[in-house]
Amino acid sequence: MDAVAPSSVTEVKAPGKLYIAGEYAVVEPGYPAVLVAVDRYITVRVTPAVSDTGHITTDQNAGSRLEWYRQGSDMLIEPDQDQFSFVLAAVRTVEEAAVASGVPLQVFDLDITSELDDDSGRKFGLGSSAAVTVATVRALCAHYGLELSRMEQLKLALLASTEVQRSGSGGDVAASMFGGWIAYTSFDREWTRQQRGRRPLLELVKAQWPGLSVRRVSPPEHLRLLVGWTGSPASTSRLVGDVQSNKAVDAAWDYSTFLAESRECVGDFVAALDADDTAGVFAGIRRNRALLRSLGEHTGTTIETPTLRRLIESAEAHGGAAKTSGAGGGDCGIVLISRDADIDGLLAVWERADIRLLSLHQHLPDGEDD
Repeated sequence: MDAVAPSSVTEVKAPGKLYIAGEYAVVEPGYPAVLVAVDRYITVRVTPAVSDTGHITTDQNAGSRLEWYRQGSDMLIEPDQDQFSFVLAAVRTVEEAAVASGVPLQVFDLDITSELDDDSGRKFGLGSSAAVTVATVRALCAHYGLELSRMEQLKLALLASTEVQRSGSGGDVAASMFGGWIAYTSFDREWTRQQRGRRPLLELVKAQWPGLSVRRVSPPEHLRLLVGWTGSPASTSRLVGDVQSNKAVDAAWDYSTFLAESRECVGDFVAALDADDTAGVFAGIRRNRALLRSLGEHTGTTIETPTLRRLIESAEAHGGAAKTSGAGGGDCGIVLISRDADIDGLLAVWERADIRLLSLHQHLPDGEDD
């Protein structure tokens, strides 16, 4: 692999994301989801350290800072740094690739700034952990001059994120890495964990991963995407864990049927997006909502909270199609609606229900190597 000398300063932005369809099923290998990257960002800036001690700082959660130094190729830090767990996993993964490429490691300062939460530090549910992992991977790949494709960088980010959170699908990481609207299918996490201990890292990131795919899909040209935030943050890992723990509790309900119906629903939804078929897009959103509500009922998981239900029903009453986004349980709901609809009337309902419209737009892909 070719490498170039590290530059003095490297800055990378990674966008947040929203799930549009396919939630929960996508955690199973090979099952699809649709996501969109949005124009709120985490920025990572890498600068060579002025001494033998490096620093990692963030403005999230009222700001945090750690110091680190290098002993050989090891990165040594103070213990108990959960705030930086995704960042540190990303650093270590990229530096393993750098060592394998024959690139000398550096001591550096890494500064993180985020637009993915409100002024009080509450997260909007836009995938900040995924975005900071992606931004760190991309920034350090550029800093060390590693010539990896976008898909190879995605695999580095997925390996880093699964070190910290074993249950995620990786869809949020893919959306942040690729930008735009994407159709994503999840990789086989057990296969990847096994291969991680058996194969060199660079060989693994260049290999085909069972189940993993990313492709761009067409955004709905004649529809507007509205995002409402309930002001109630939710824990994706807890909610996904609840569903996984309880998916066999109801003997009268078959989880495999949910998976099959979700696959069909997302497939039809992607086809409708690519055909700019508004009726098909609306039908896909409504069908996916029904599948998620049934999943919540049969597993005892609160996916659609009362506030999210109010968001969805008000959007439907104004001519849109709406559902929860991501794991639900709070955070955001999404609406696809005609640009000619009574959007002002809908937003007035939201205001009375204390639902905040997030000013979000699609993050356009930057045209780099996919």
